[in-house]
Amino acid sequence: MFRPSHSLTVSNAKATLEEGLRAIAEGETGIDLSNVLAVDSAAVATLLAWQSAARKQGGTLHFSGLSANLQSLIELYGVAELLSLTTTPPQPVSRITEYH
Repeated sequence: MFRPSHSLTVSNAKATLEEGLRAIAEGETGIDLSNVLAVDSAAVATLLAWQSAARKQGGTLHFSGLSANLQSLIELYGVAELLSLTTTPPQPVSRITEYH
């Protein structure tokens, strides 16, 4: 399983994209993002490019270990379906109310 480094931002997106594309070309079907802590919009673009490359080869990538920040960006841009992700809406915070 391909595991990008701790950062996936505009500063390293091109190199990370290329590493992932090589892994996909070699038959990789899963990407573990649990080590990726720093993200920006370039991370979403990179995931989309990886998924597109996998689909051109007749497959679909499976992403795991997405941080809350990355999930938020994916939801913000409305691309969860394009990435073949099923997103779970955030659970409401329960409020404890005391009645006297």
